[in-house]
Amino acid sequence: QVQLVESGGDLVQPGGSLRLSCVVSGRTWPGYTIGWFRQASGKEREGVSCIISSDGSTYYADSVKDRFTISRDSAKNTVYLQMPNLEPEDTAVYYCAAGGSSLDPDAYDYWGQGTQVTISS
Repeated sequence: QVQLVESGGDLVQPGGSLRLSCVVSGRTWPGYTIGWFRQASGKEREGVSCIISSDGSTYYADSVKDRFTISRDSAKNTVYLQMPNLEPEDTAVYYCAAGGSSLDPDAYDYWGQGTQVTISS
């Protein structure tokens, strides 16, 4: 069993930055790929980024590539999503999840409760 708790969501102006955190717990968590997903109101959940457990490789959706950065701190059991230059289109509930190997949300077994990110002036 793996538990995930997200934090860091907030209301910021366009062009602002946020860093989301995902604290992961569970006996076998270092072996899980961790992904970040988001779901805007009225839209399907979409993959944003993931970090592969075996070698730390990272993947990004085209919409955030070259803008967002995923990282992990194994000592703190935490995965981060650094989000600079935020746009109104980034507004969504952001979730972290464990157990998959791609940006497909259906591939993930464990989910956090989500954190709201709102970009508005």
